[in-house]
This record gives sequence, C-alpha cells and structure tokens, in this order.
Amino acid sequence: MSDKFSATWVSHSSIKDFLNCPRAYYLNNVYRDPDSNHKIQIISAPLALGSAVHEVVESLSVLATKDRFKENLLQKFERVWKKHSGKKGGFSSETQEEQYKKRGKEMLQRVIKNPGPVAELAVKIKQDLPHYWLSSNDNIILCGKIDWLEYLPDTDSVNIIDFKTSKREEEGESLQLPIYNLLASNTQKRKVNKAYYWYLGLSDNLVEKDLPDLEKAYEQILQIAKKIKLQRQLKVFKCPSREGGCRYCKPLERVIRGEAQKVGVSEYNQDVYILPFENKEEQESEIL
Repeated sequence: MSDKFSATWVSHSSIKDFLNCPRAYYLNNVYRDPDSNHKIQIISAPLALGSAVHEVVESLSVLATKDRFKENLLQKFERVWKKHSGKKGGFSSETQEEQYKKRGKEMLQRVIKNPGPVAELAVKIKQDLPHYWLSSNDNIILCGKIDWLEYLPDTDSVNIIDFKTSKREEEGESLQLPIYNLLASNTQKRKVNKAYYWYLGLSDNLVEKDLPDLEKAYEQILQIAKKIKLQRQLKVFKCPSREGGCRYCKPLERVIRGEAQKVGVSEYNQDVYILPFENKEEQESEIL
C-alpha cells in the first residue's frame, strides 16, 4: 500500500549519490546526527555560489513578466549573499569569497543584459517540492525542483531550462534531464517541448539538449530507485573502494569523525559543515 510517509523518495541528487557511492548516499540522505537528529551537509565555495545565483534567478519565475526586473538583480544578490558569506559559504578567506562573489555578479549582469527566457512567460509548479508517485506499487516517489519552465503560449507547452554556474560544460551522460522530463510531465499538465542548459558564466546563449524519451527514462529511473529501496531495507551501504573510502564518501566520513566545523543549519534543517583543507596544495588549487 502506497504511503508518502513510508515511501522511498528519490531525486536527481540522491540517485547521483547512490550511483557514485552507496556509502555517500547513506551519509547524505539517511544518516542523522545522534545529537541534533539532523542530516548533514558539507558546504563549499562553488556550492555557495551556485545556491546564491540560483535563488536570485529562480525567484523571478513567481513574478509577472513586467515586474521581474523592477528590483535590480545585483541588489537581490547582495541580500542573498549575506546568507553565504564567510564560513557559512565554505570560504577559506575574504579573497576567495570576493572572487566567487565577483563571478556571481558577472552571471547576473549577463541575465540583466540578455534575459532571454527569464523575461518570458513561465510556469510555476504549485508544489513546494514537486513530486509524484514514480511507482505506487513499489511505494517510490520521484521529487525535485526544476530551475525554470518557460511557457510557450502558441503550443501551450513548456521548455525545461537548467541554469549552470560551473566554469565548464557538463560531460558524459547525466540523469538530470531524464528526471526533469519525468517531473515536468507528471507534475503539471503541459507537454514538454524542449530542454536547455544555460551556462550563466560562459555564454548568452542556451545550449539545447536532446529531450530524453519518457518511457526509457521511467524504466531507467525506476530500476535505480528499486535498488535504493532494497539497500535501505537491508541497511547495507558499502563504498566500492571498501575500507579506504572514495572521494565521494571520504569527506562525509571526516564529518562523522568530528574533523569538520559546524557553521549553521540549512533551510532544509541540515547541519552544515566546512572541512579544513588537508594540505597547502589543496587550499591553493581551490583558491585558484
């Protein structure tokens, strides 16, 4: 019998964790600190930058098109950035923070000068966290937030747009668009027309991506979700690298061992930590 409270919830990030390392999946999505009963999160400078830029741009989708740029985006960014300043954003120095903040401003200046789809009609899914029953028989729910759904009135359809804040374009096959296509097709009534990435730090233009086949996406995601559900039932989450750990679970293990510094609690009630750099080379490469 399907029940939201006992269901296995999966998302793009949790599936990615699981495929990278089941132990990392456990520490990111299941483990709770025994003292606070909160999940844990490691904050880093790139993550803080992406979170701040996304918050500013995505906040526009709930506004009427004529009102979206009444308040300057850079002023919004200054206000949002305060939540991520200093150690709260994982910054190791004021210099590093200024470098990342400058990048964020440059991205938003690009949106101001060339708003593209951000100035057009948008569809906002009514749920705070869009989700639907991927399989009610298996008691599995797929959830996730899509950055932007551009509305096309001529065809009464939508385009999926995902904002990217990294310095490089993504390589390889990602499950993000298959998951987004499933979510957009099952949490609102309009047909999905196309999908795009917008690399805000690299280009004024959107990059069109192949729209994944819905049936194939469903089978692929359900298969992975069933494996996640089984391992949660068995309570077995082993790192493929075994005792040594891997790059996905090692940082989280350091948090568990008490090697990290807690800097706050996120809006999702996660205990947020920063990790000290393990050596000078690591610190210099991050700052560069």
